[in-house]
Amino acid sequence: MSEPPPRGAERDIFRDTWVRYLGYANEVGEAFRSLVPAAVVWLSYGVSSSYVLADAIDKGKKAGDVRSPETGRSTRVTVAVVDTFVWQALASVAIPGFTINRVCAASLYILGTATRWPLSIRKWTTTALGLLVIPVIIHPIDRGAEMASSSSQLPSYQLSKTHRKLF
Repeated sequence: MSEPPPRGAERDIFRDTWVRYLGYANEVGEAFRSLVPAAVVWLSYGVSSSYVLADAIDKGKKAGDVRSPETGRSTRVTVAVVDTFVWQALASVAIPGFTINRVCAASLYILGTATRWPLSIRKWTTTALGLLVIPVIIHPIDRGAEMASSSSQLPSYQLSKTHRKLF
């Protein structure tokens, strides 16, 4: 988990509790893709996407509560929702899901051509590898999404950057 919020700071349920692990559901689904029906994998994407949407809505509500003479309330809410949604969709769903999918597909192919292991063993090995890769890819993907977000020069980056306490 991320470091605990400072004393008196509001606890972010989407970043400071077990709820944030729902964002990884699609990565686990991708790791198990060779063993489970496709519907299970799609369900895992539904869980992750629901997490992303809920976090974006939460950040929009928090932005609506901020008093700021610089921008209007609706602008702050819209910017917070869009910024959080896009960042989370990239960092929690799209990039990691694609990465785990390709790692597992490549390992299944390599194991099929380089070994004579039974298919069930190759599939379980691929799944184990996919699960082991998840913690390795999290930080680089988050940093990459953060750099892409900051280099976009969108005003939304500054608004929600304070809400990004991922790991």
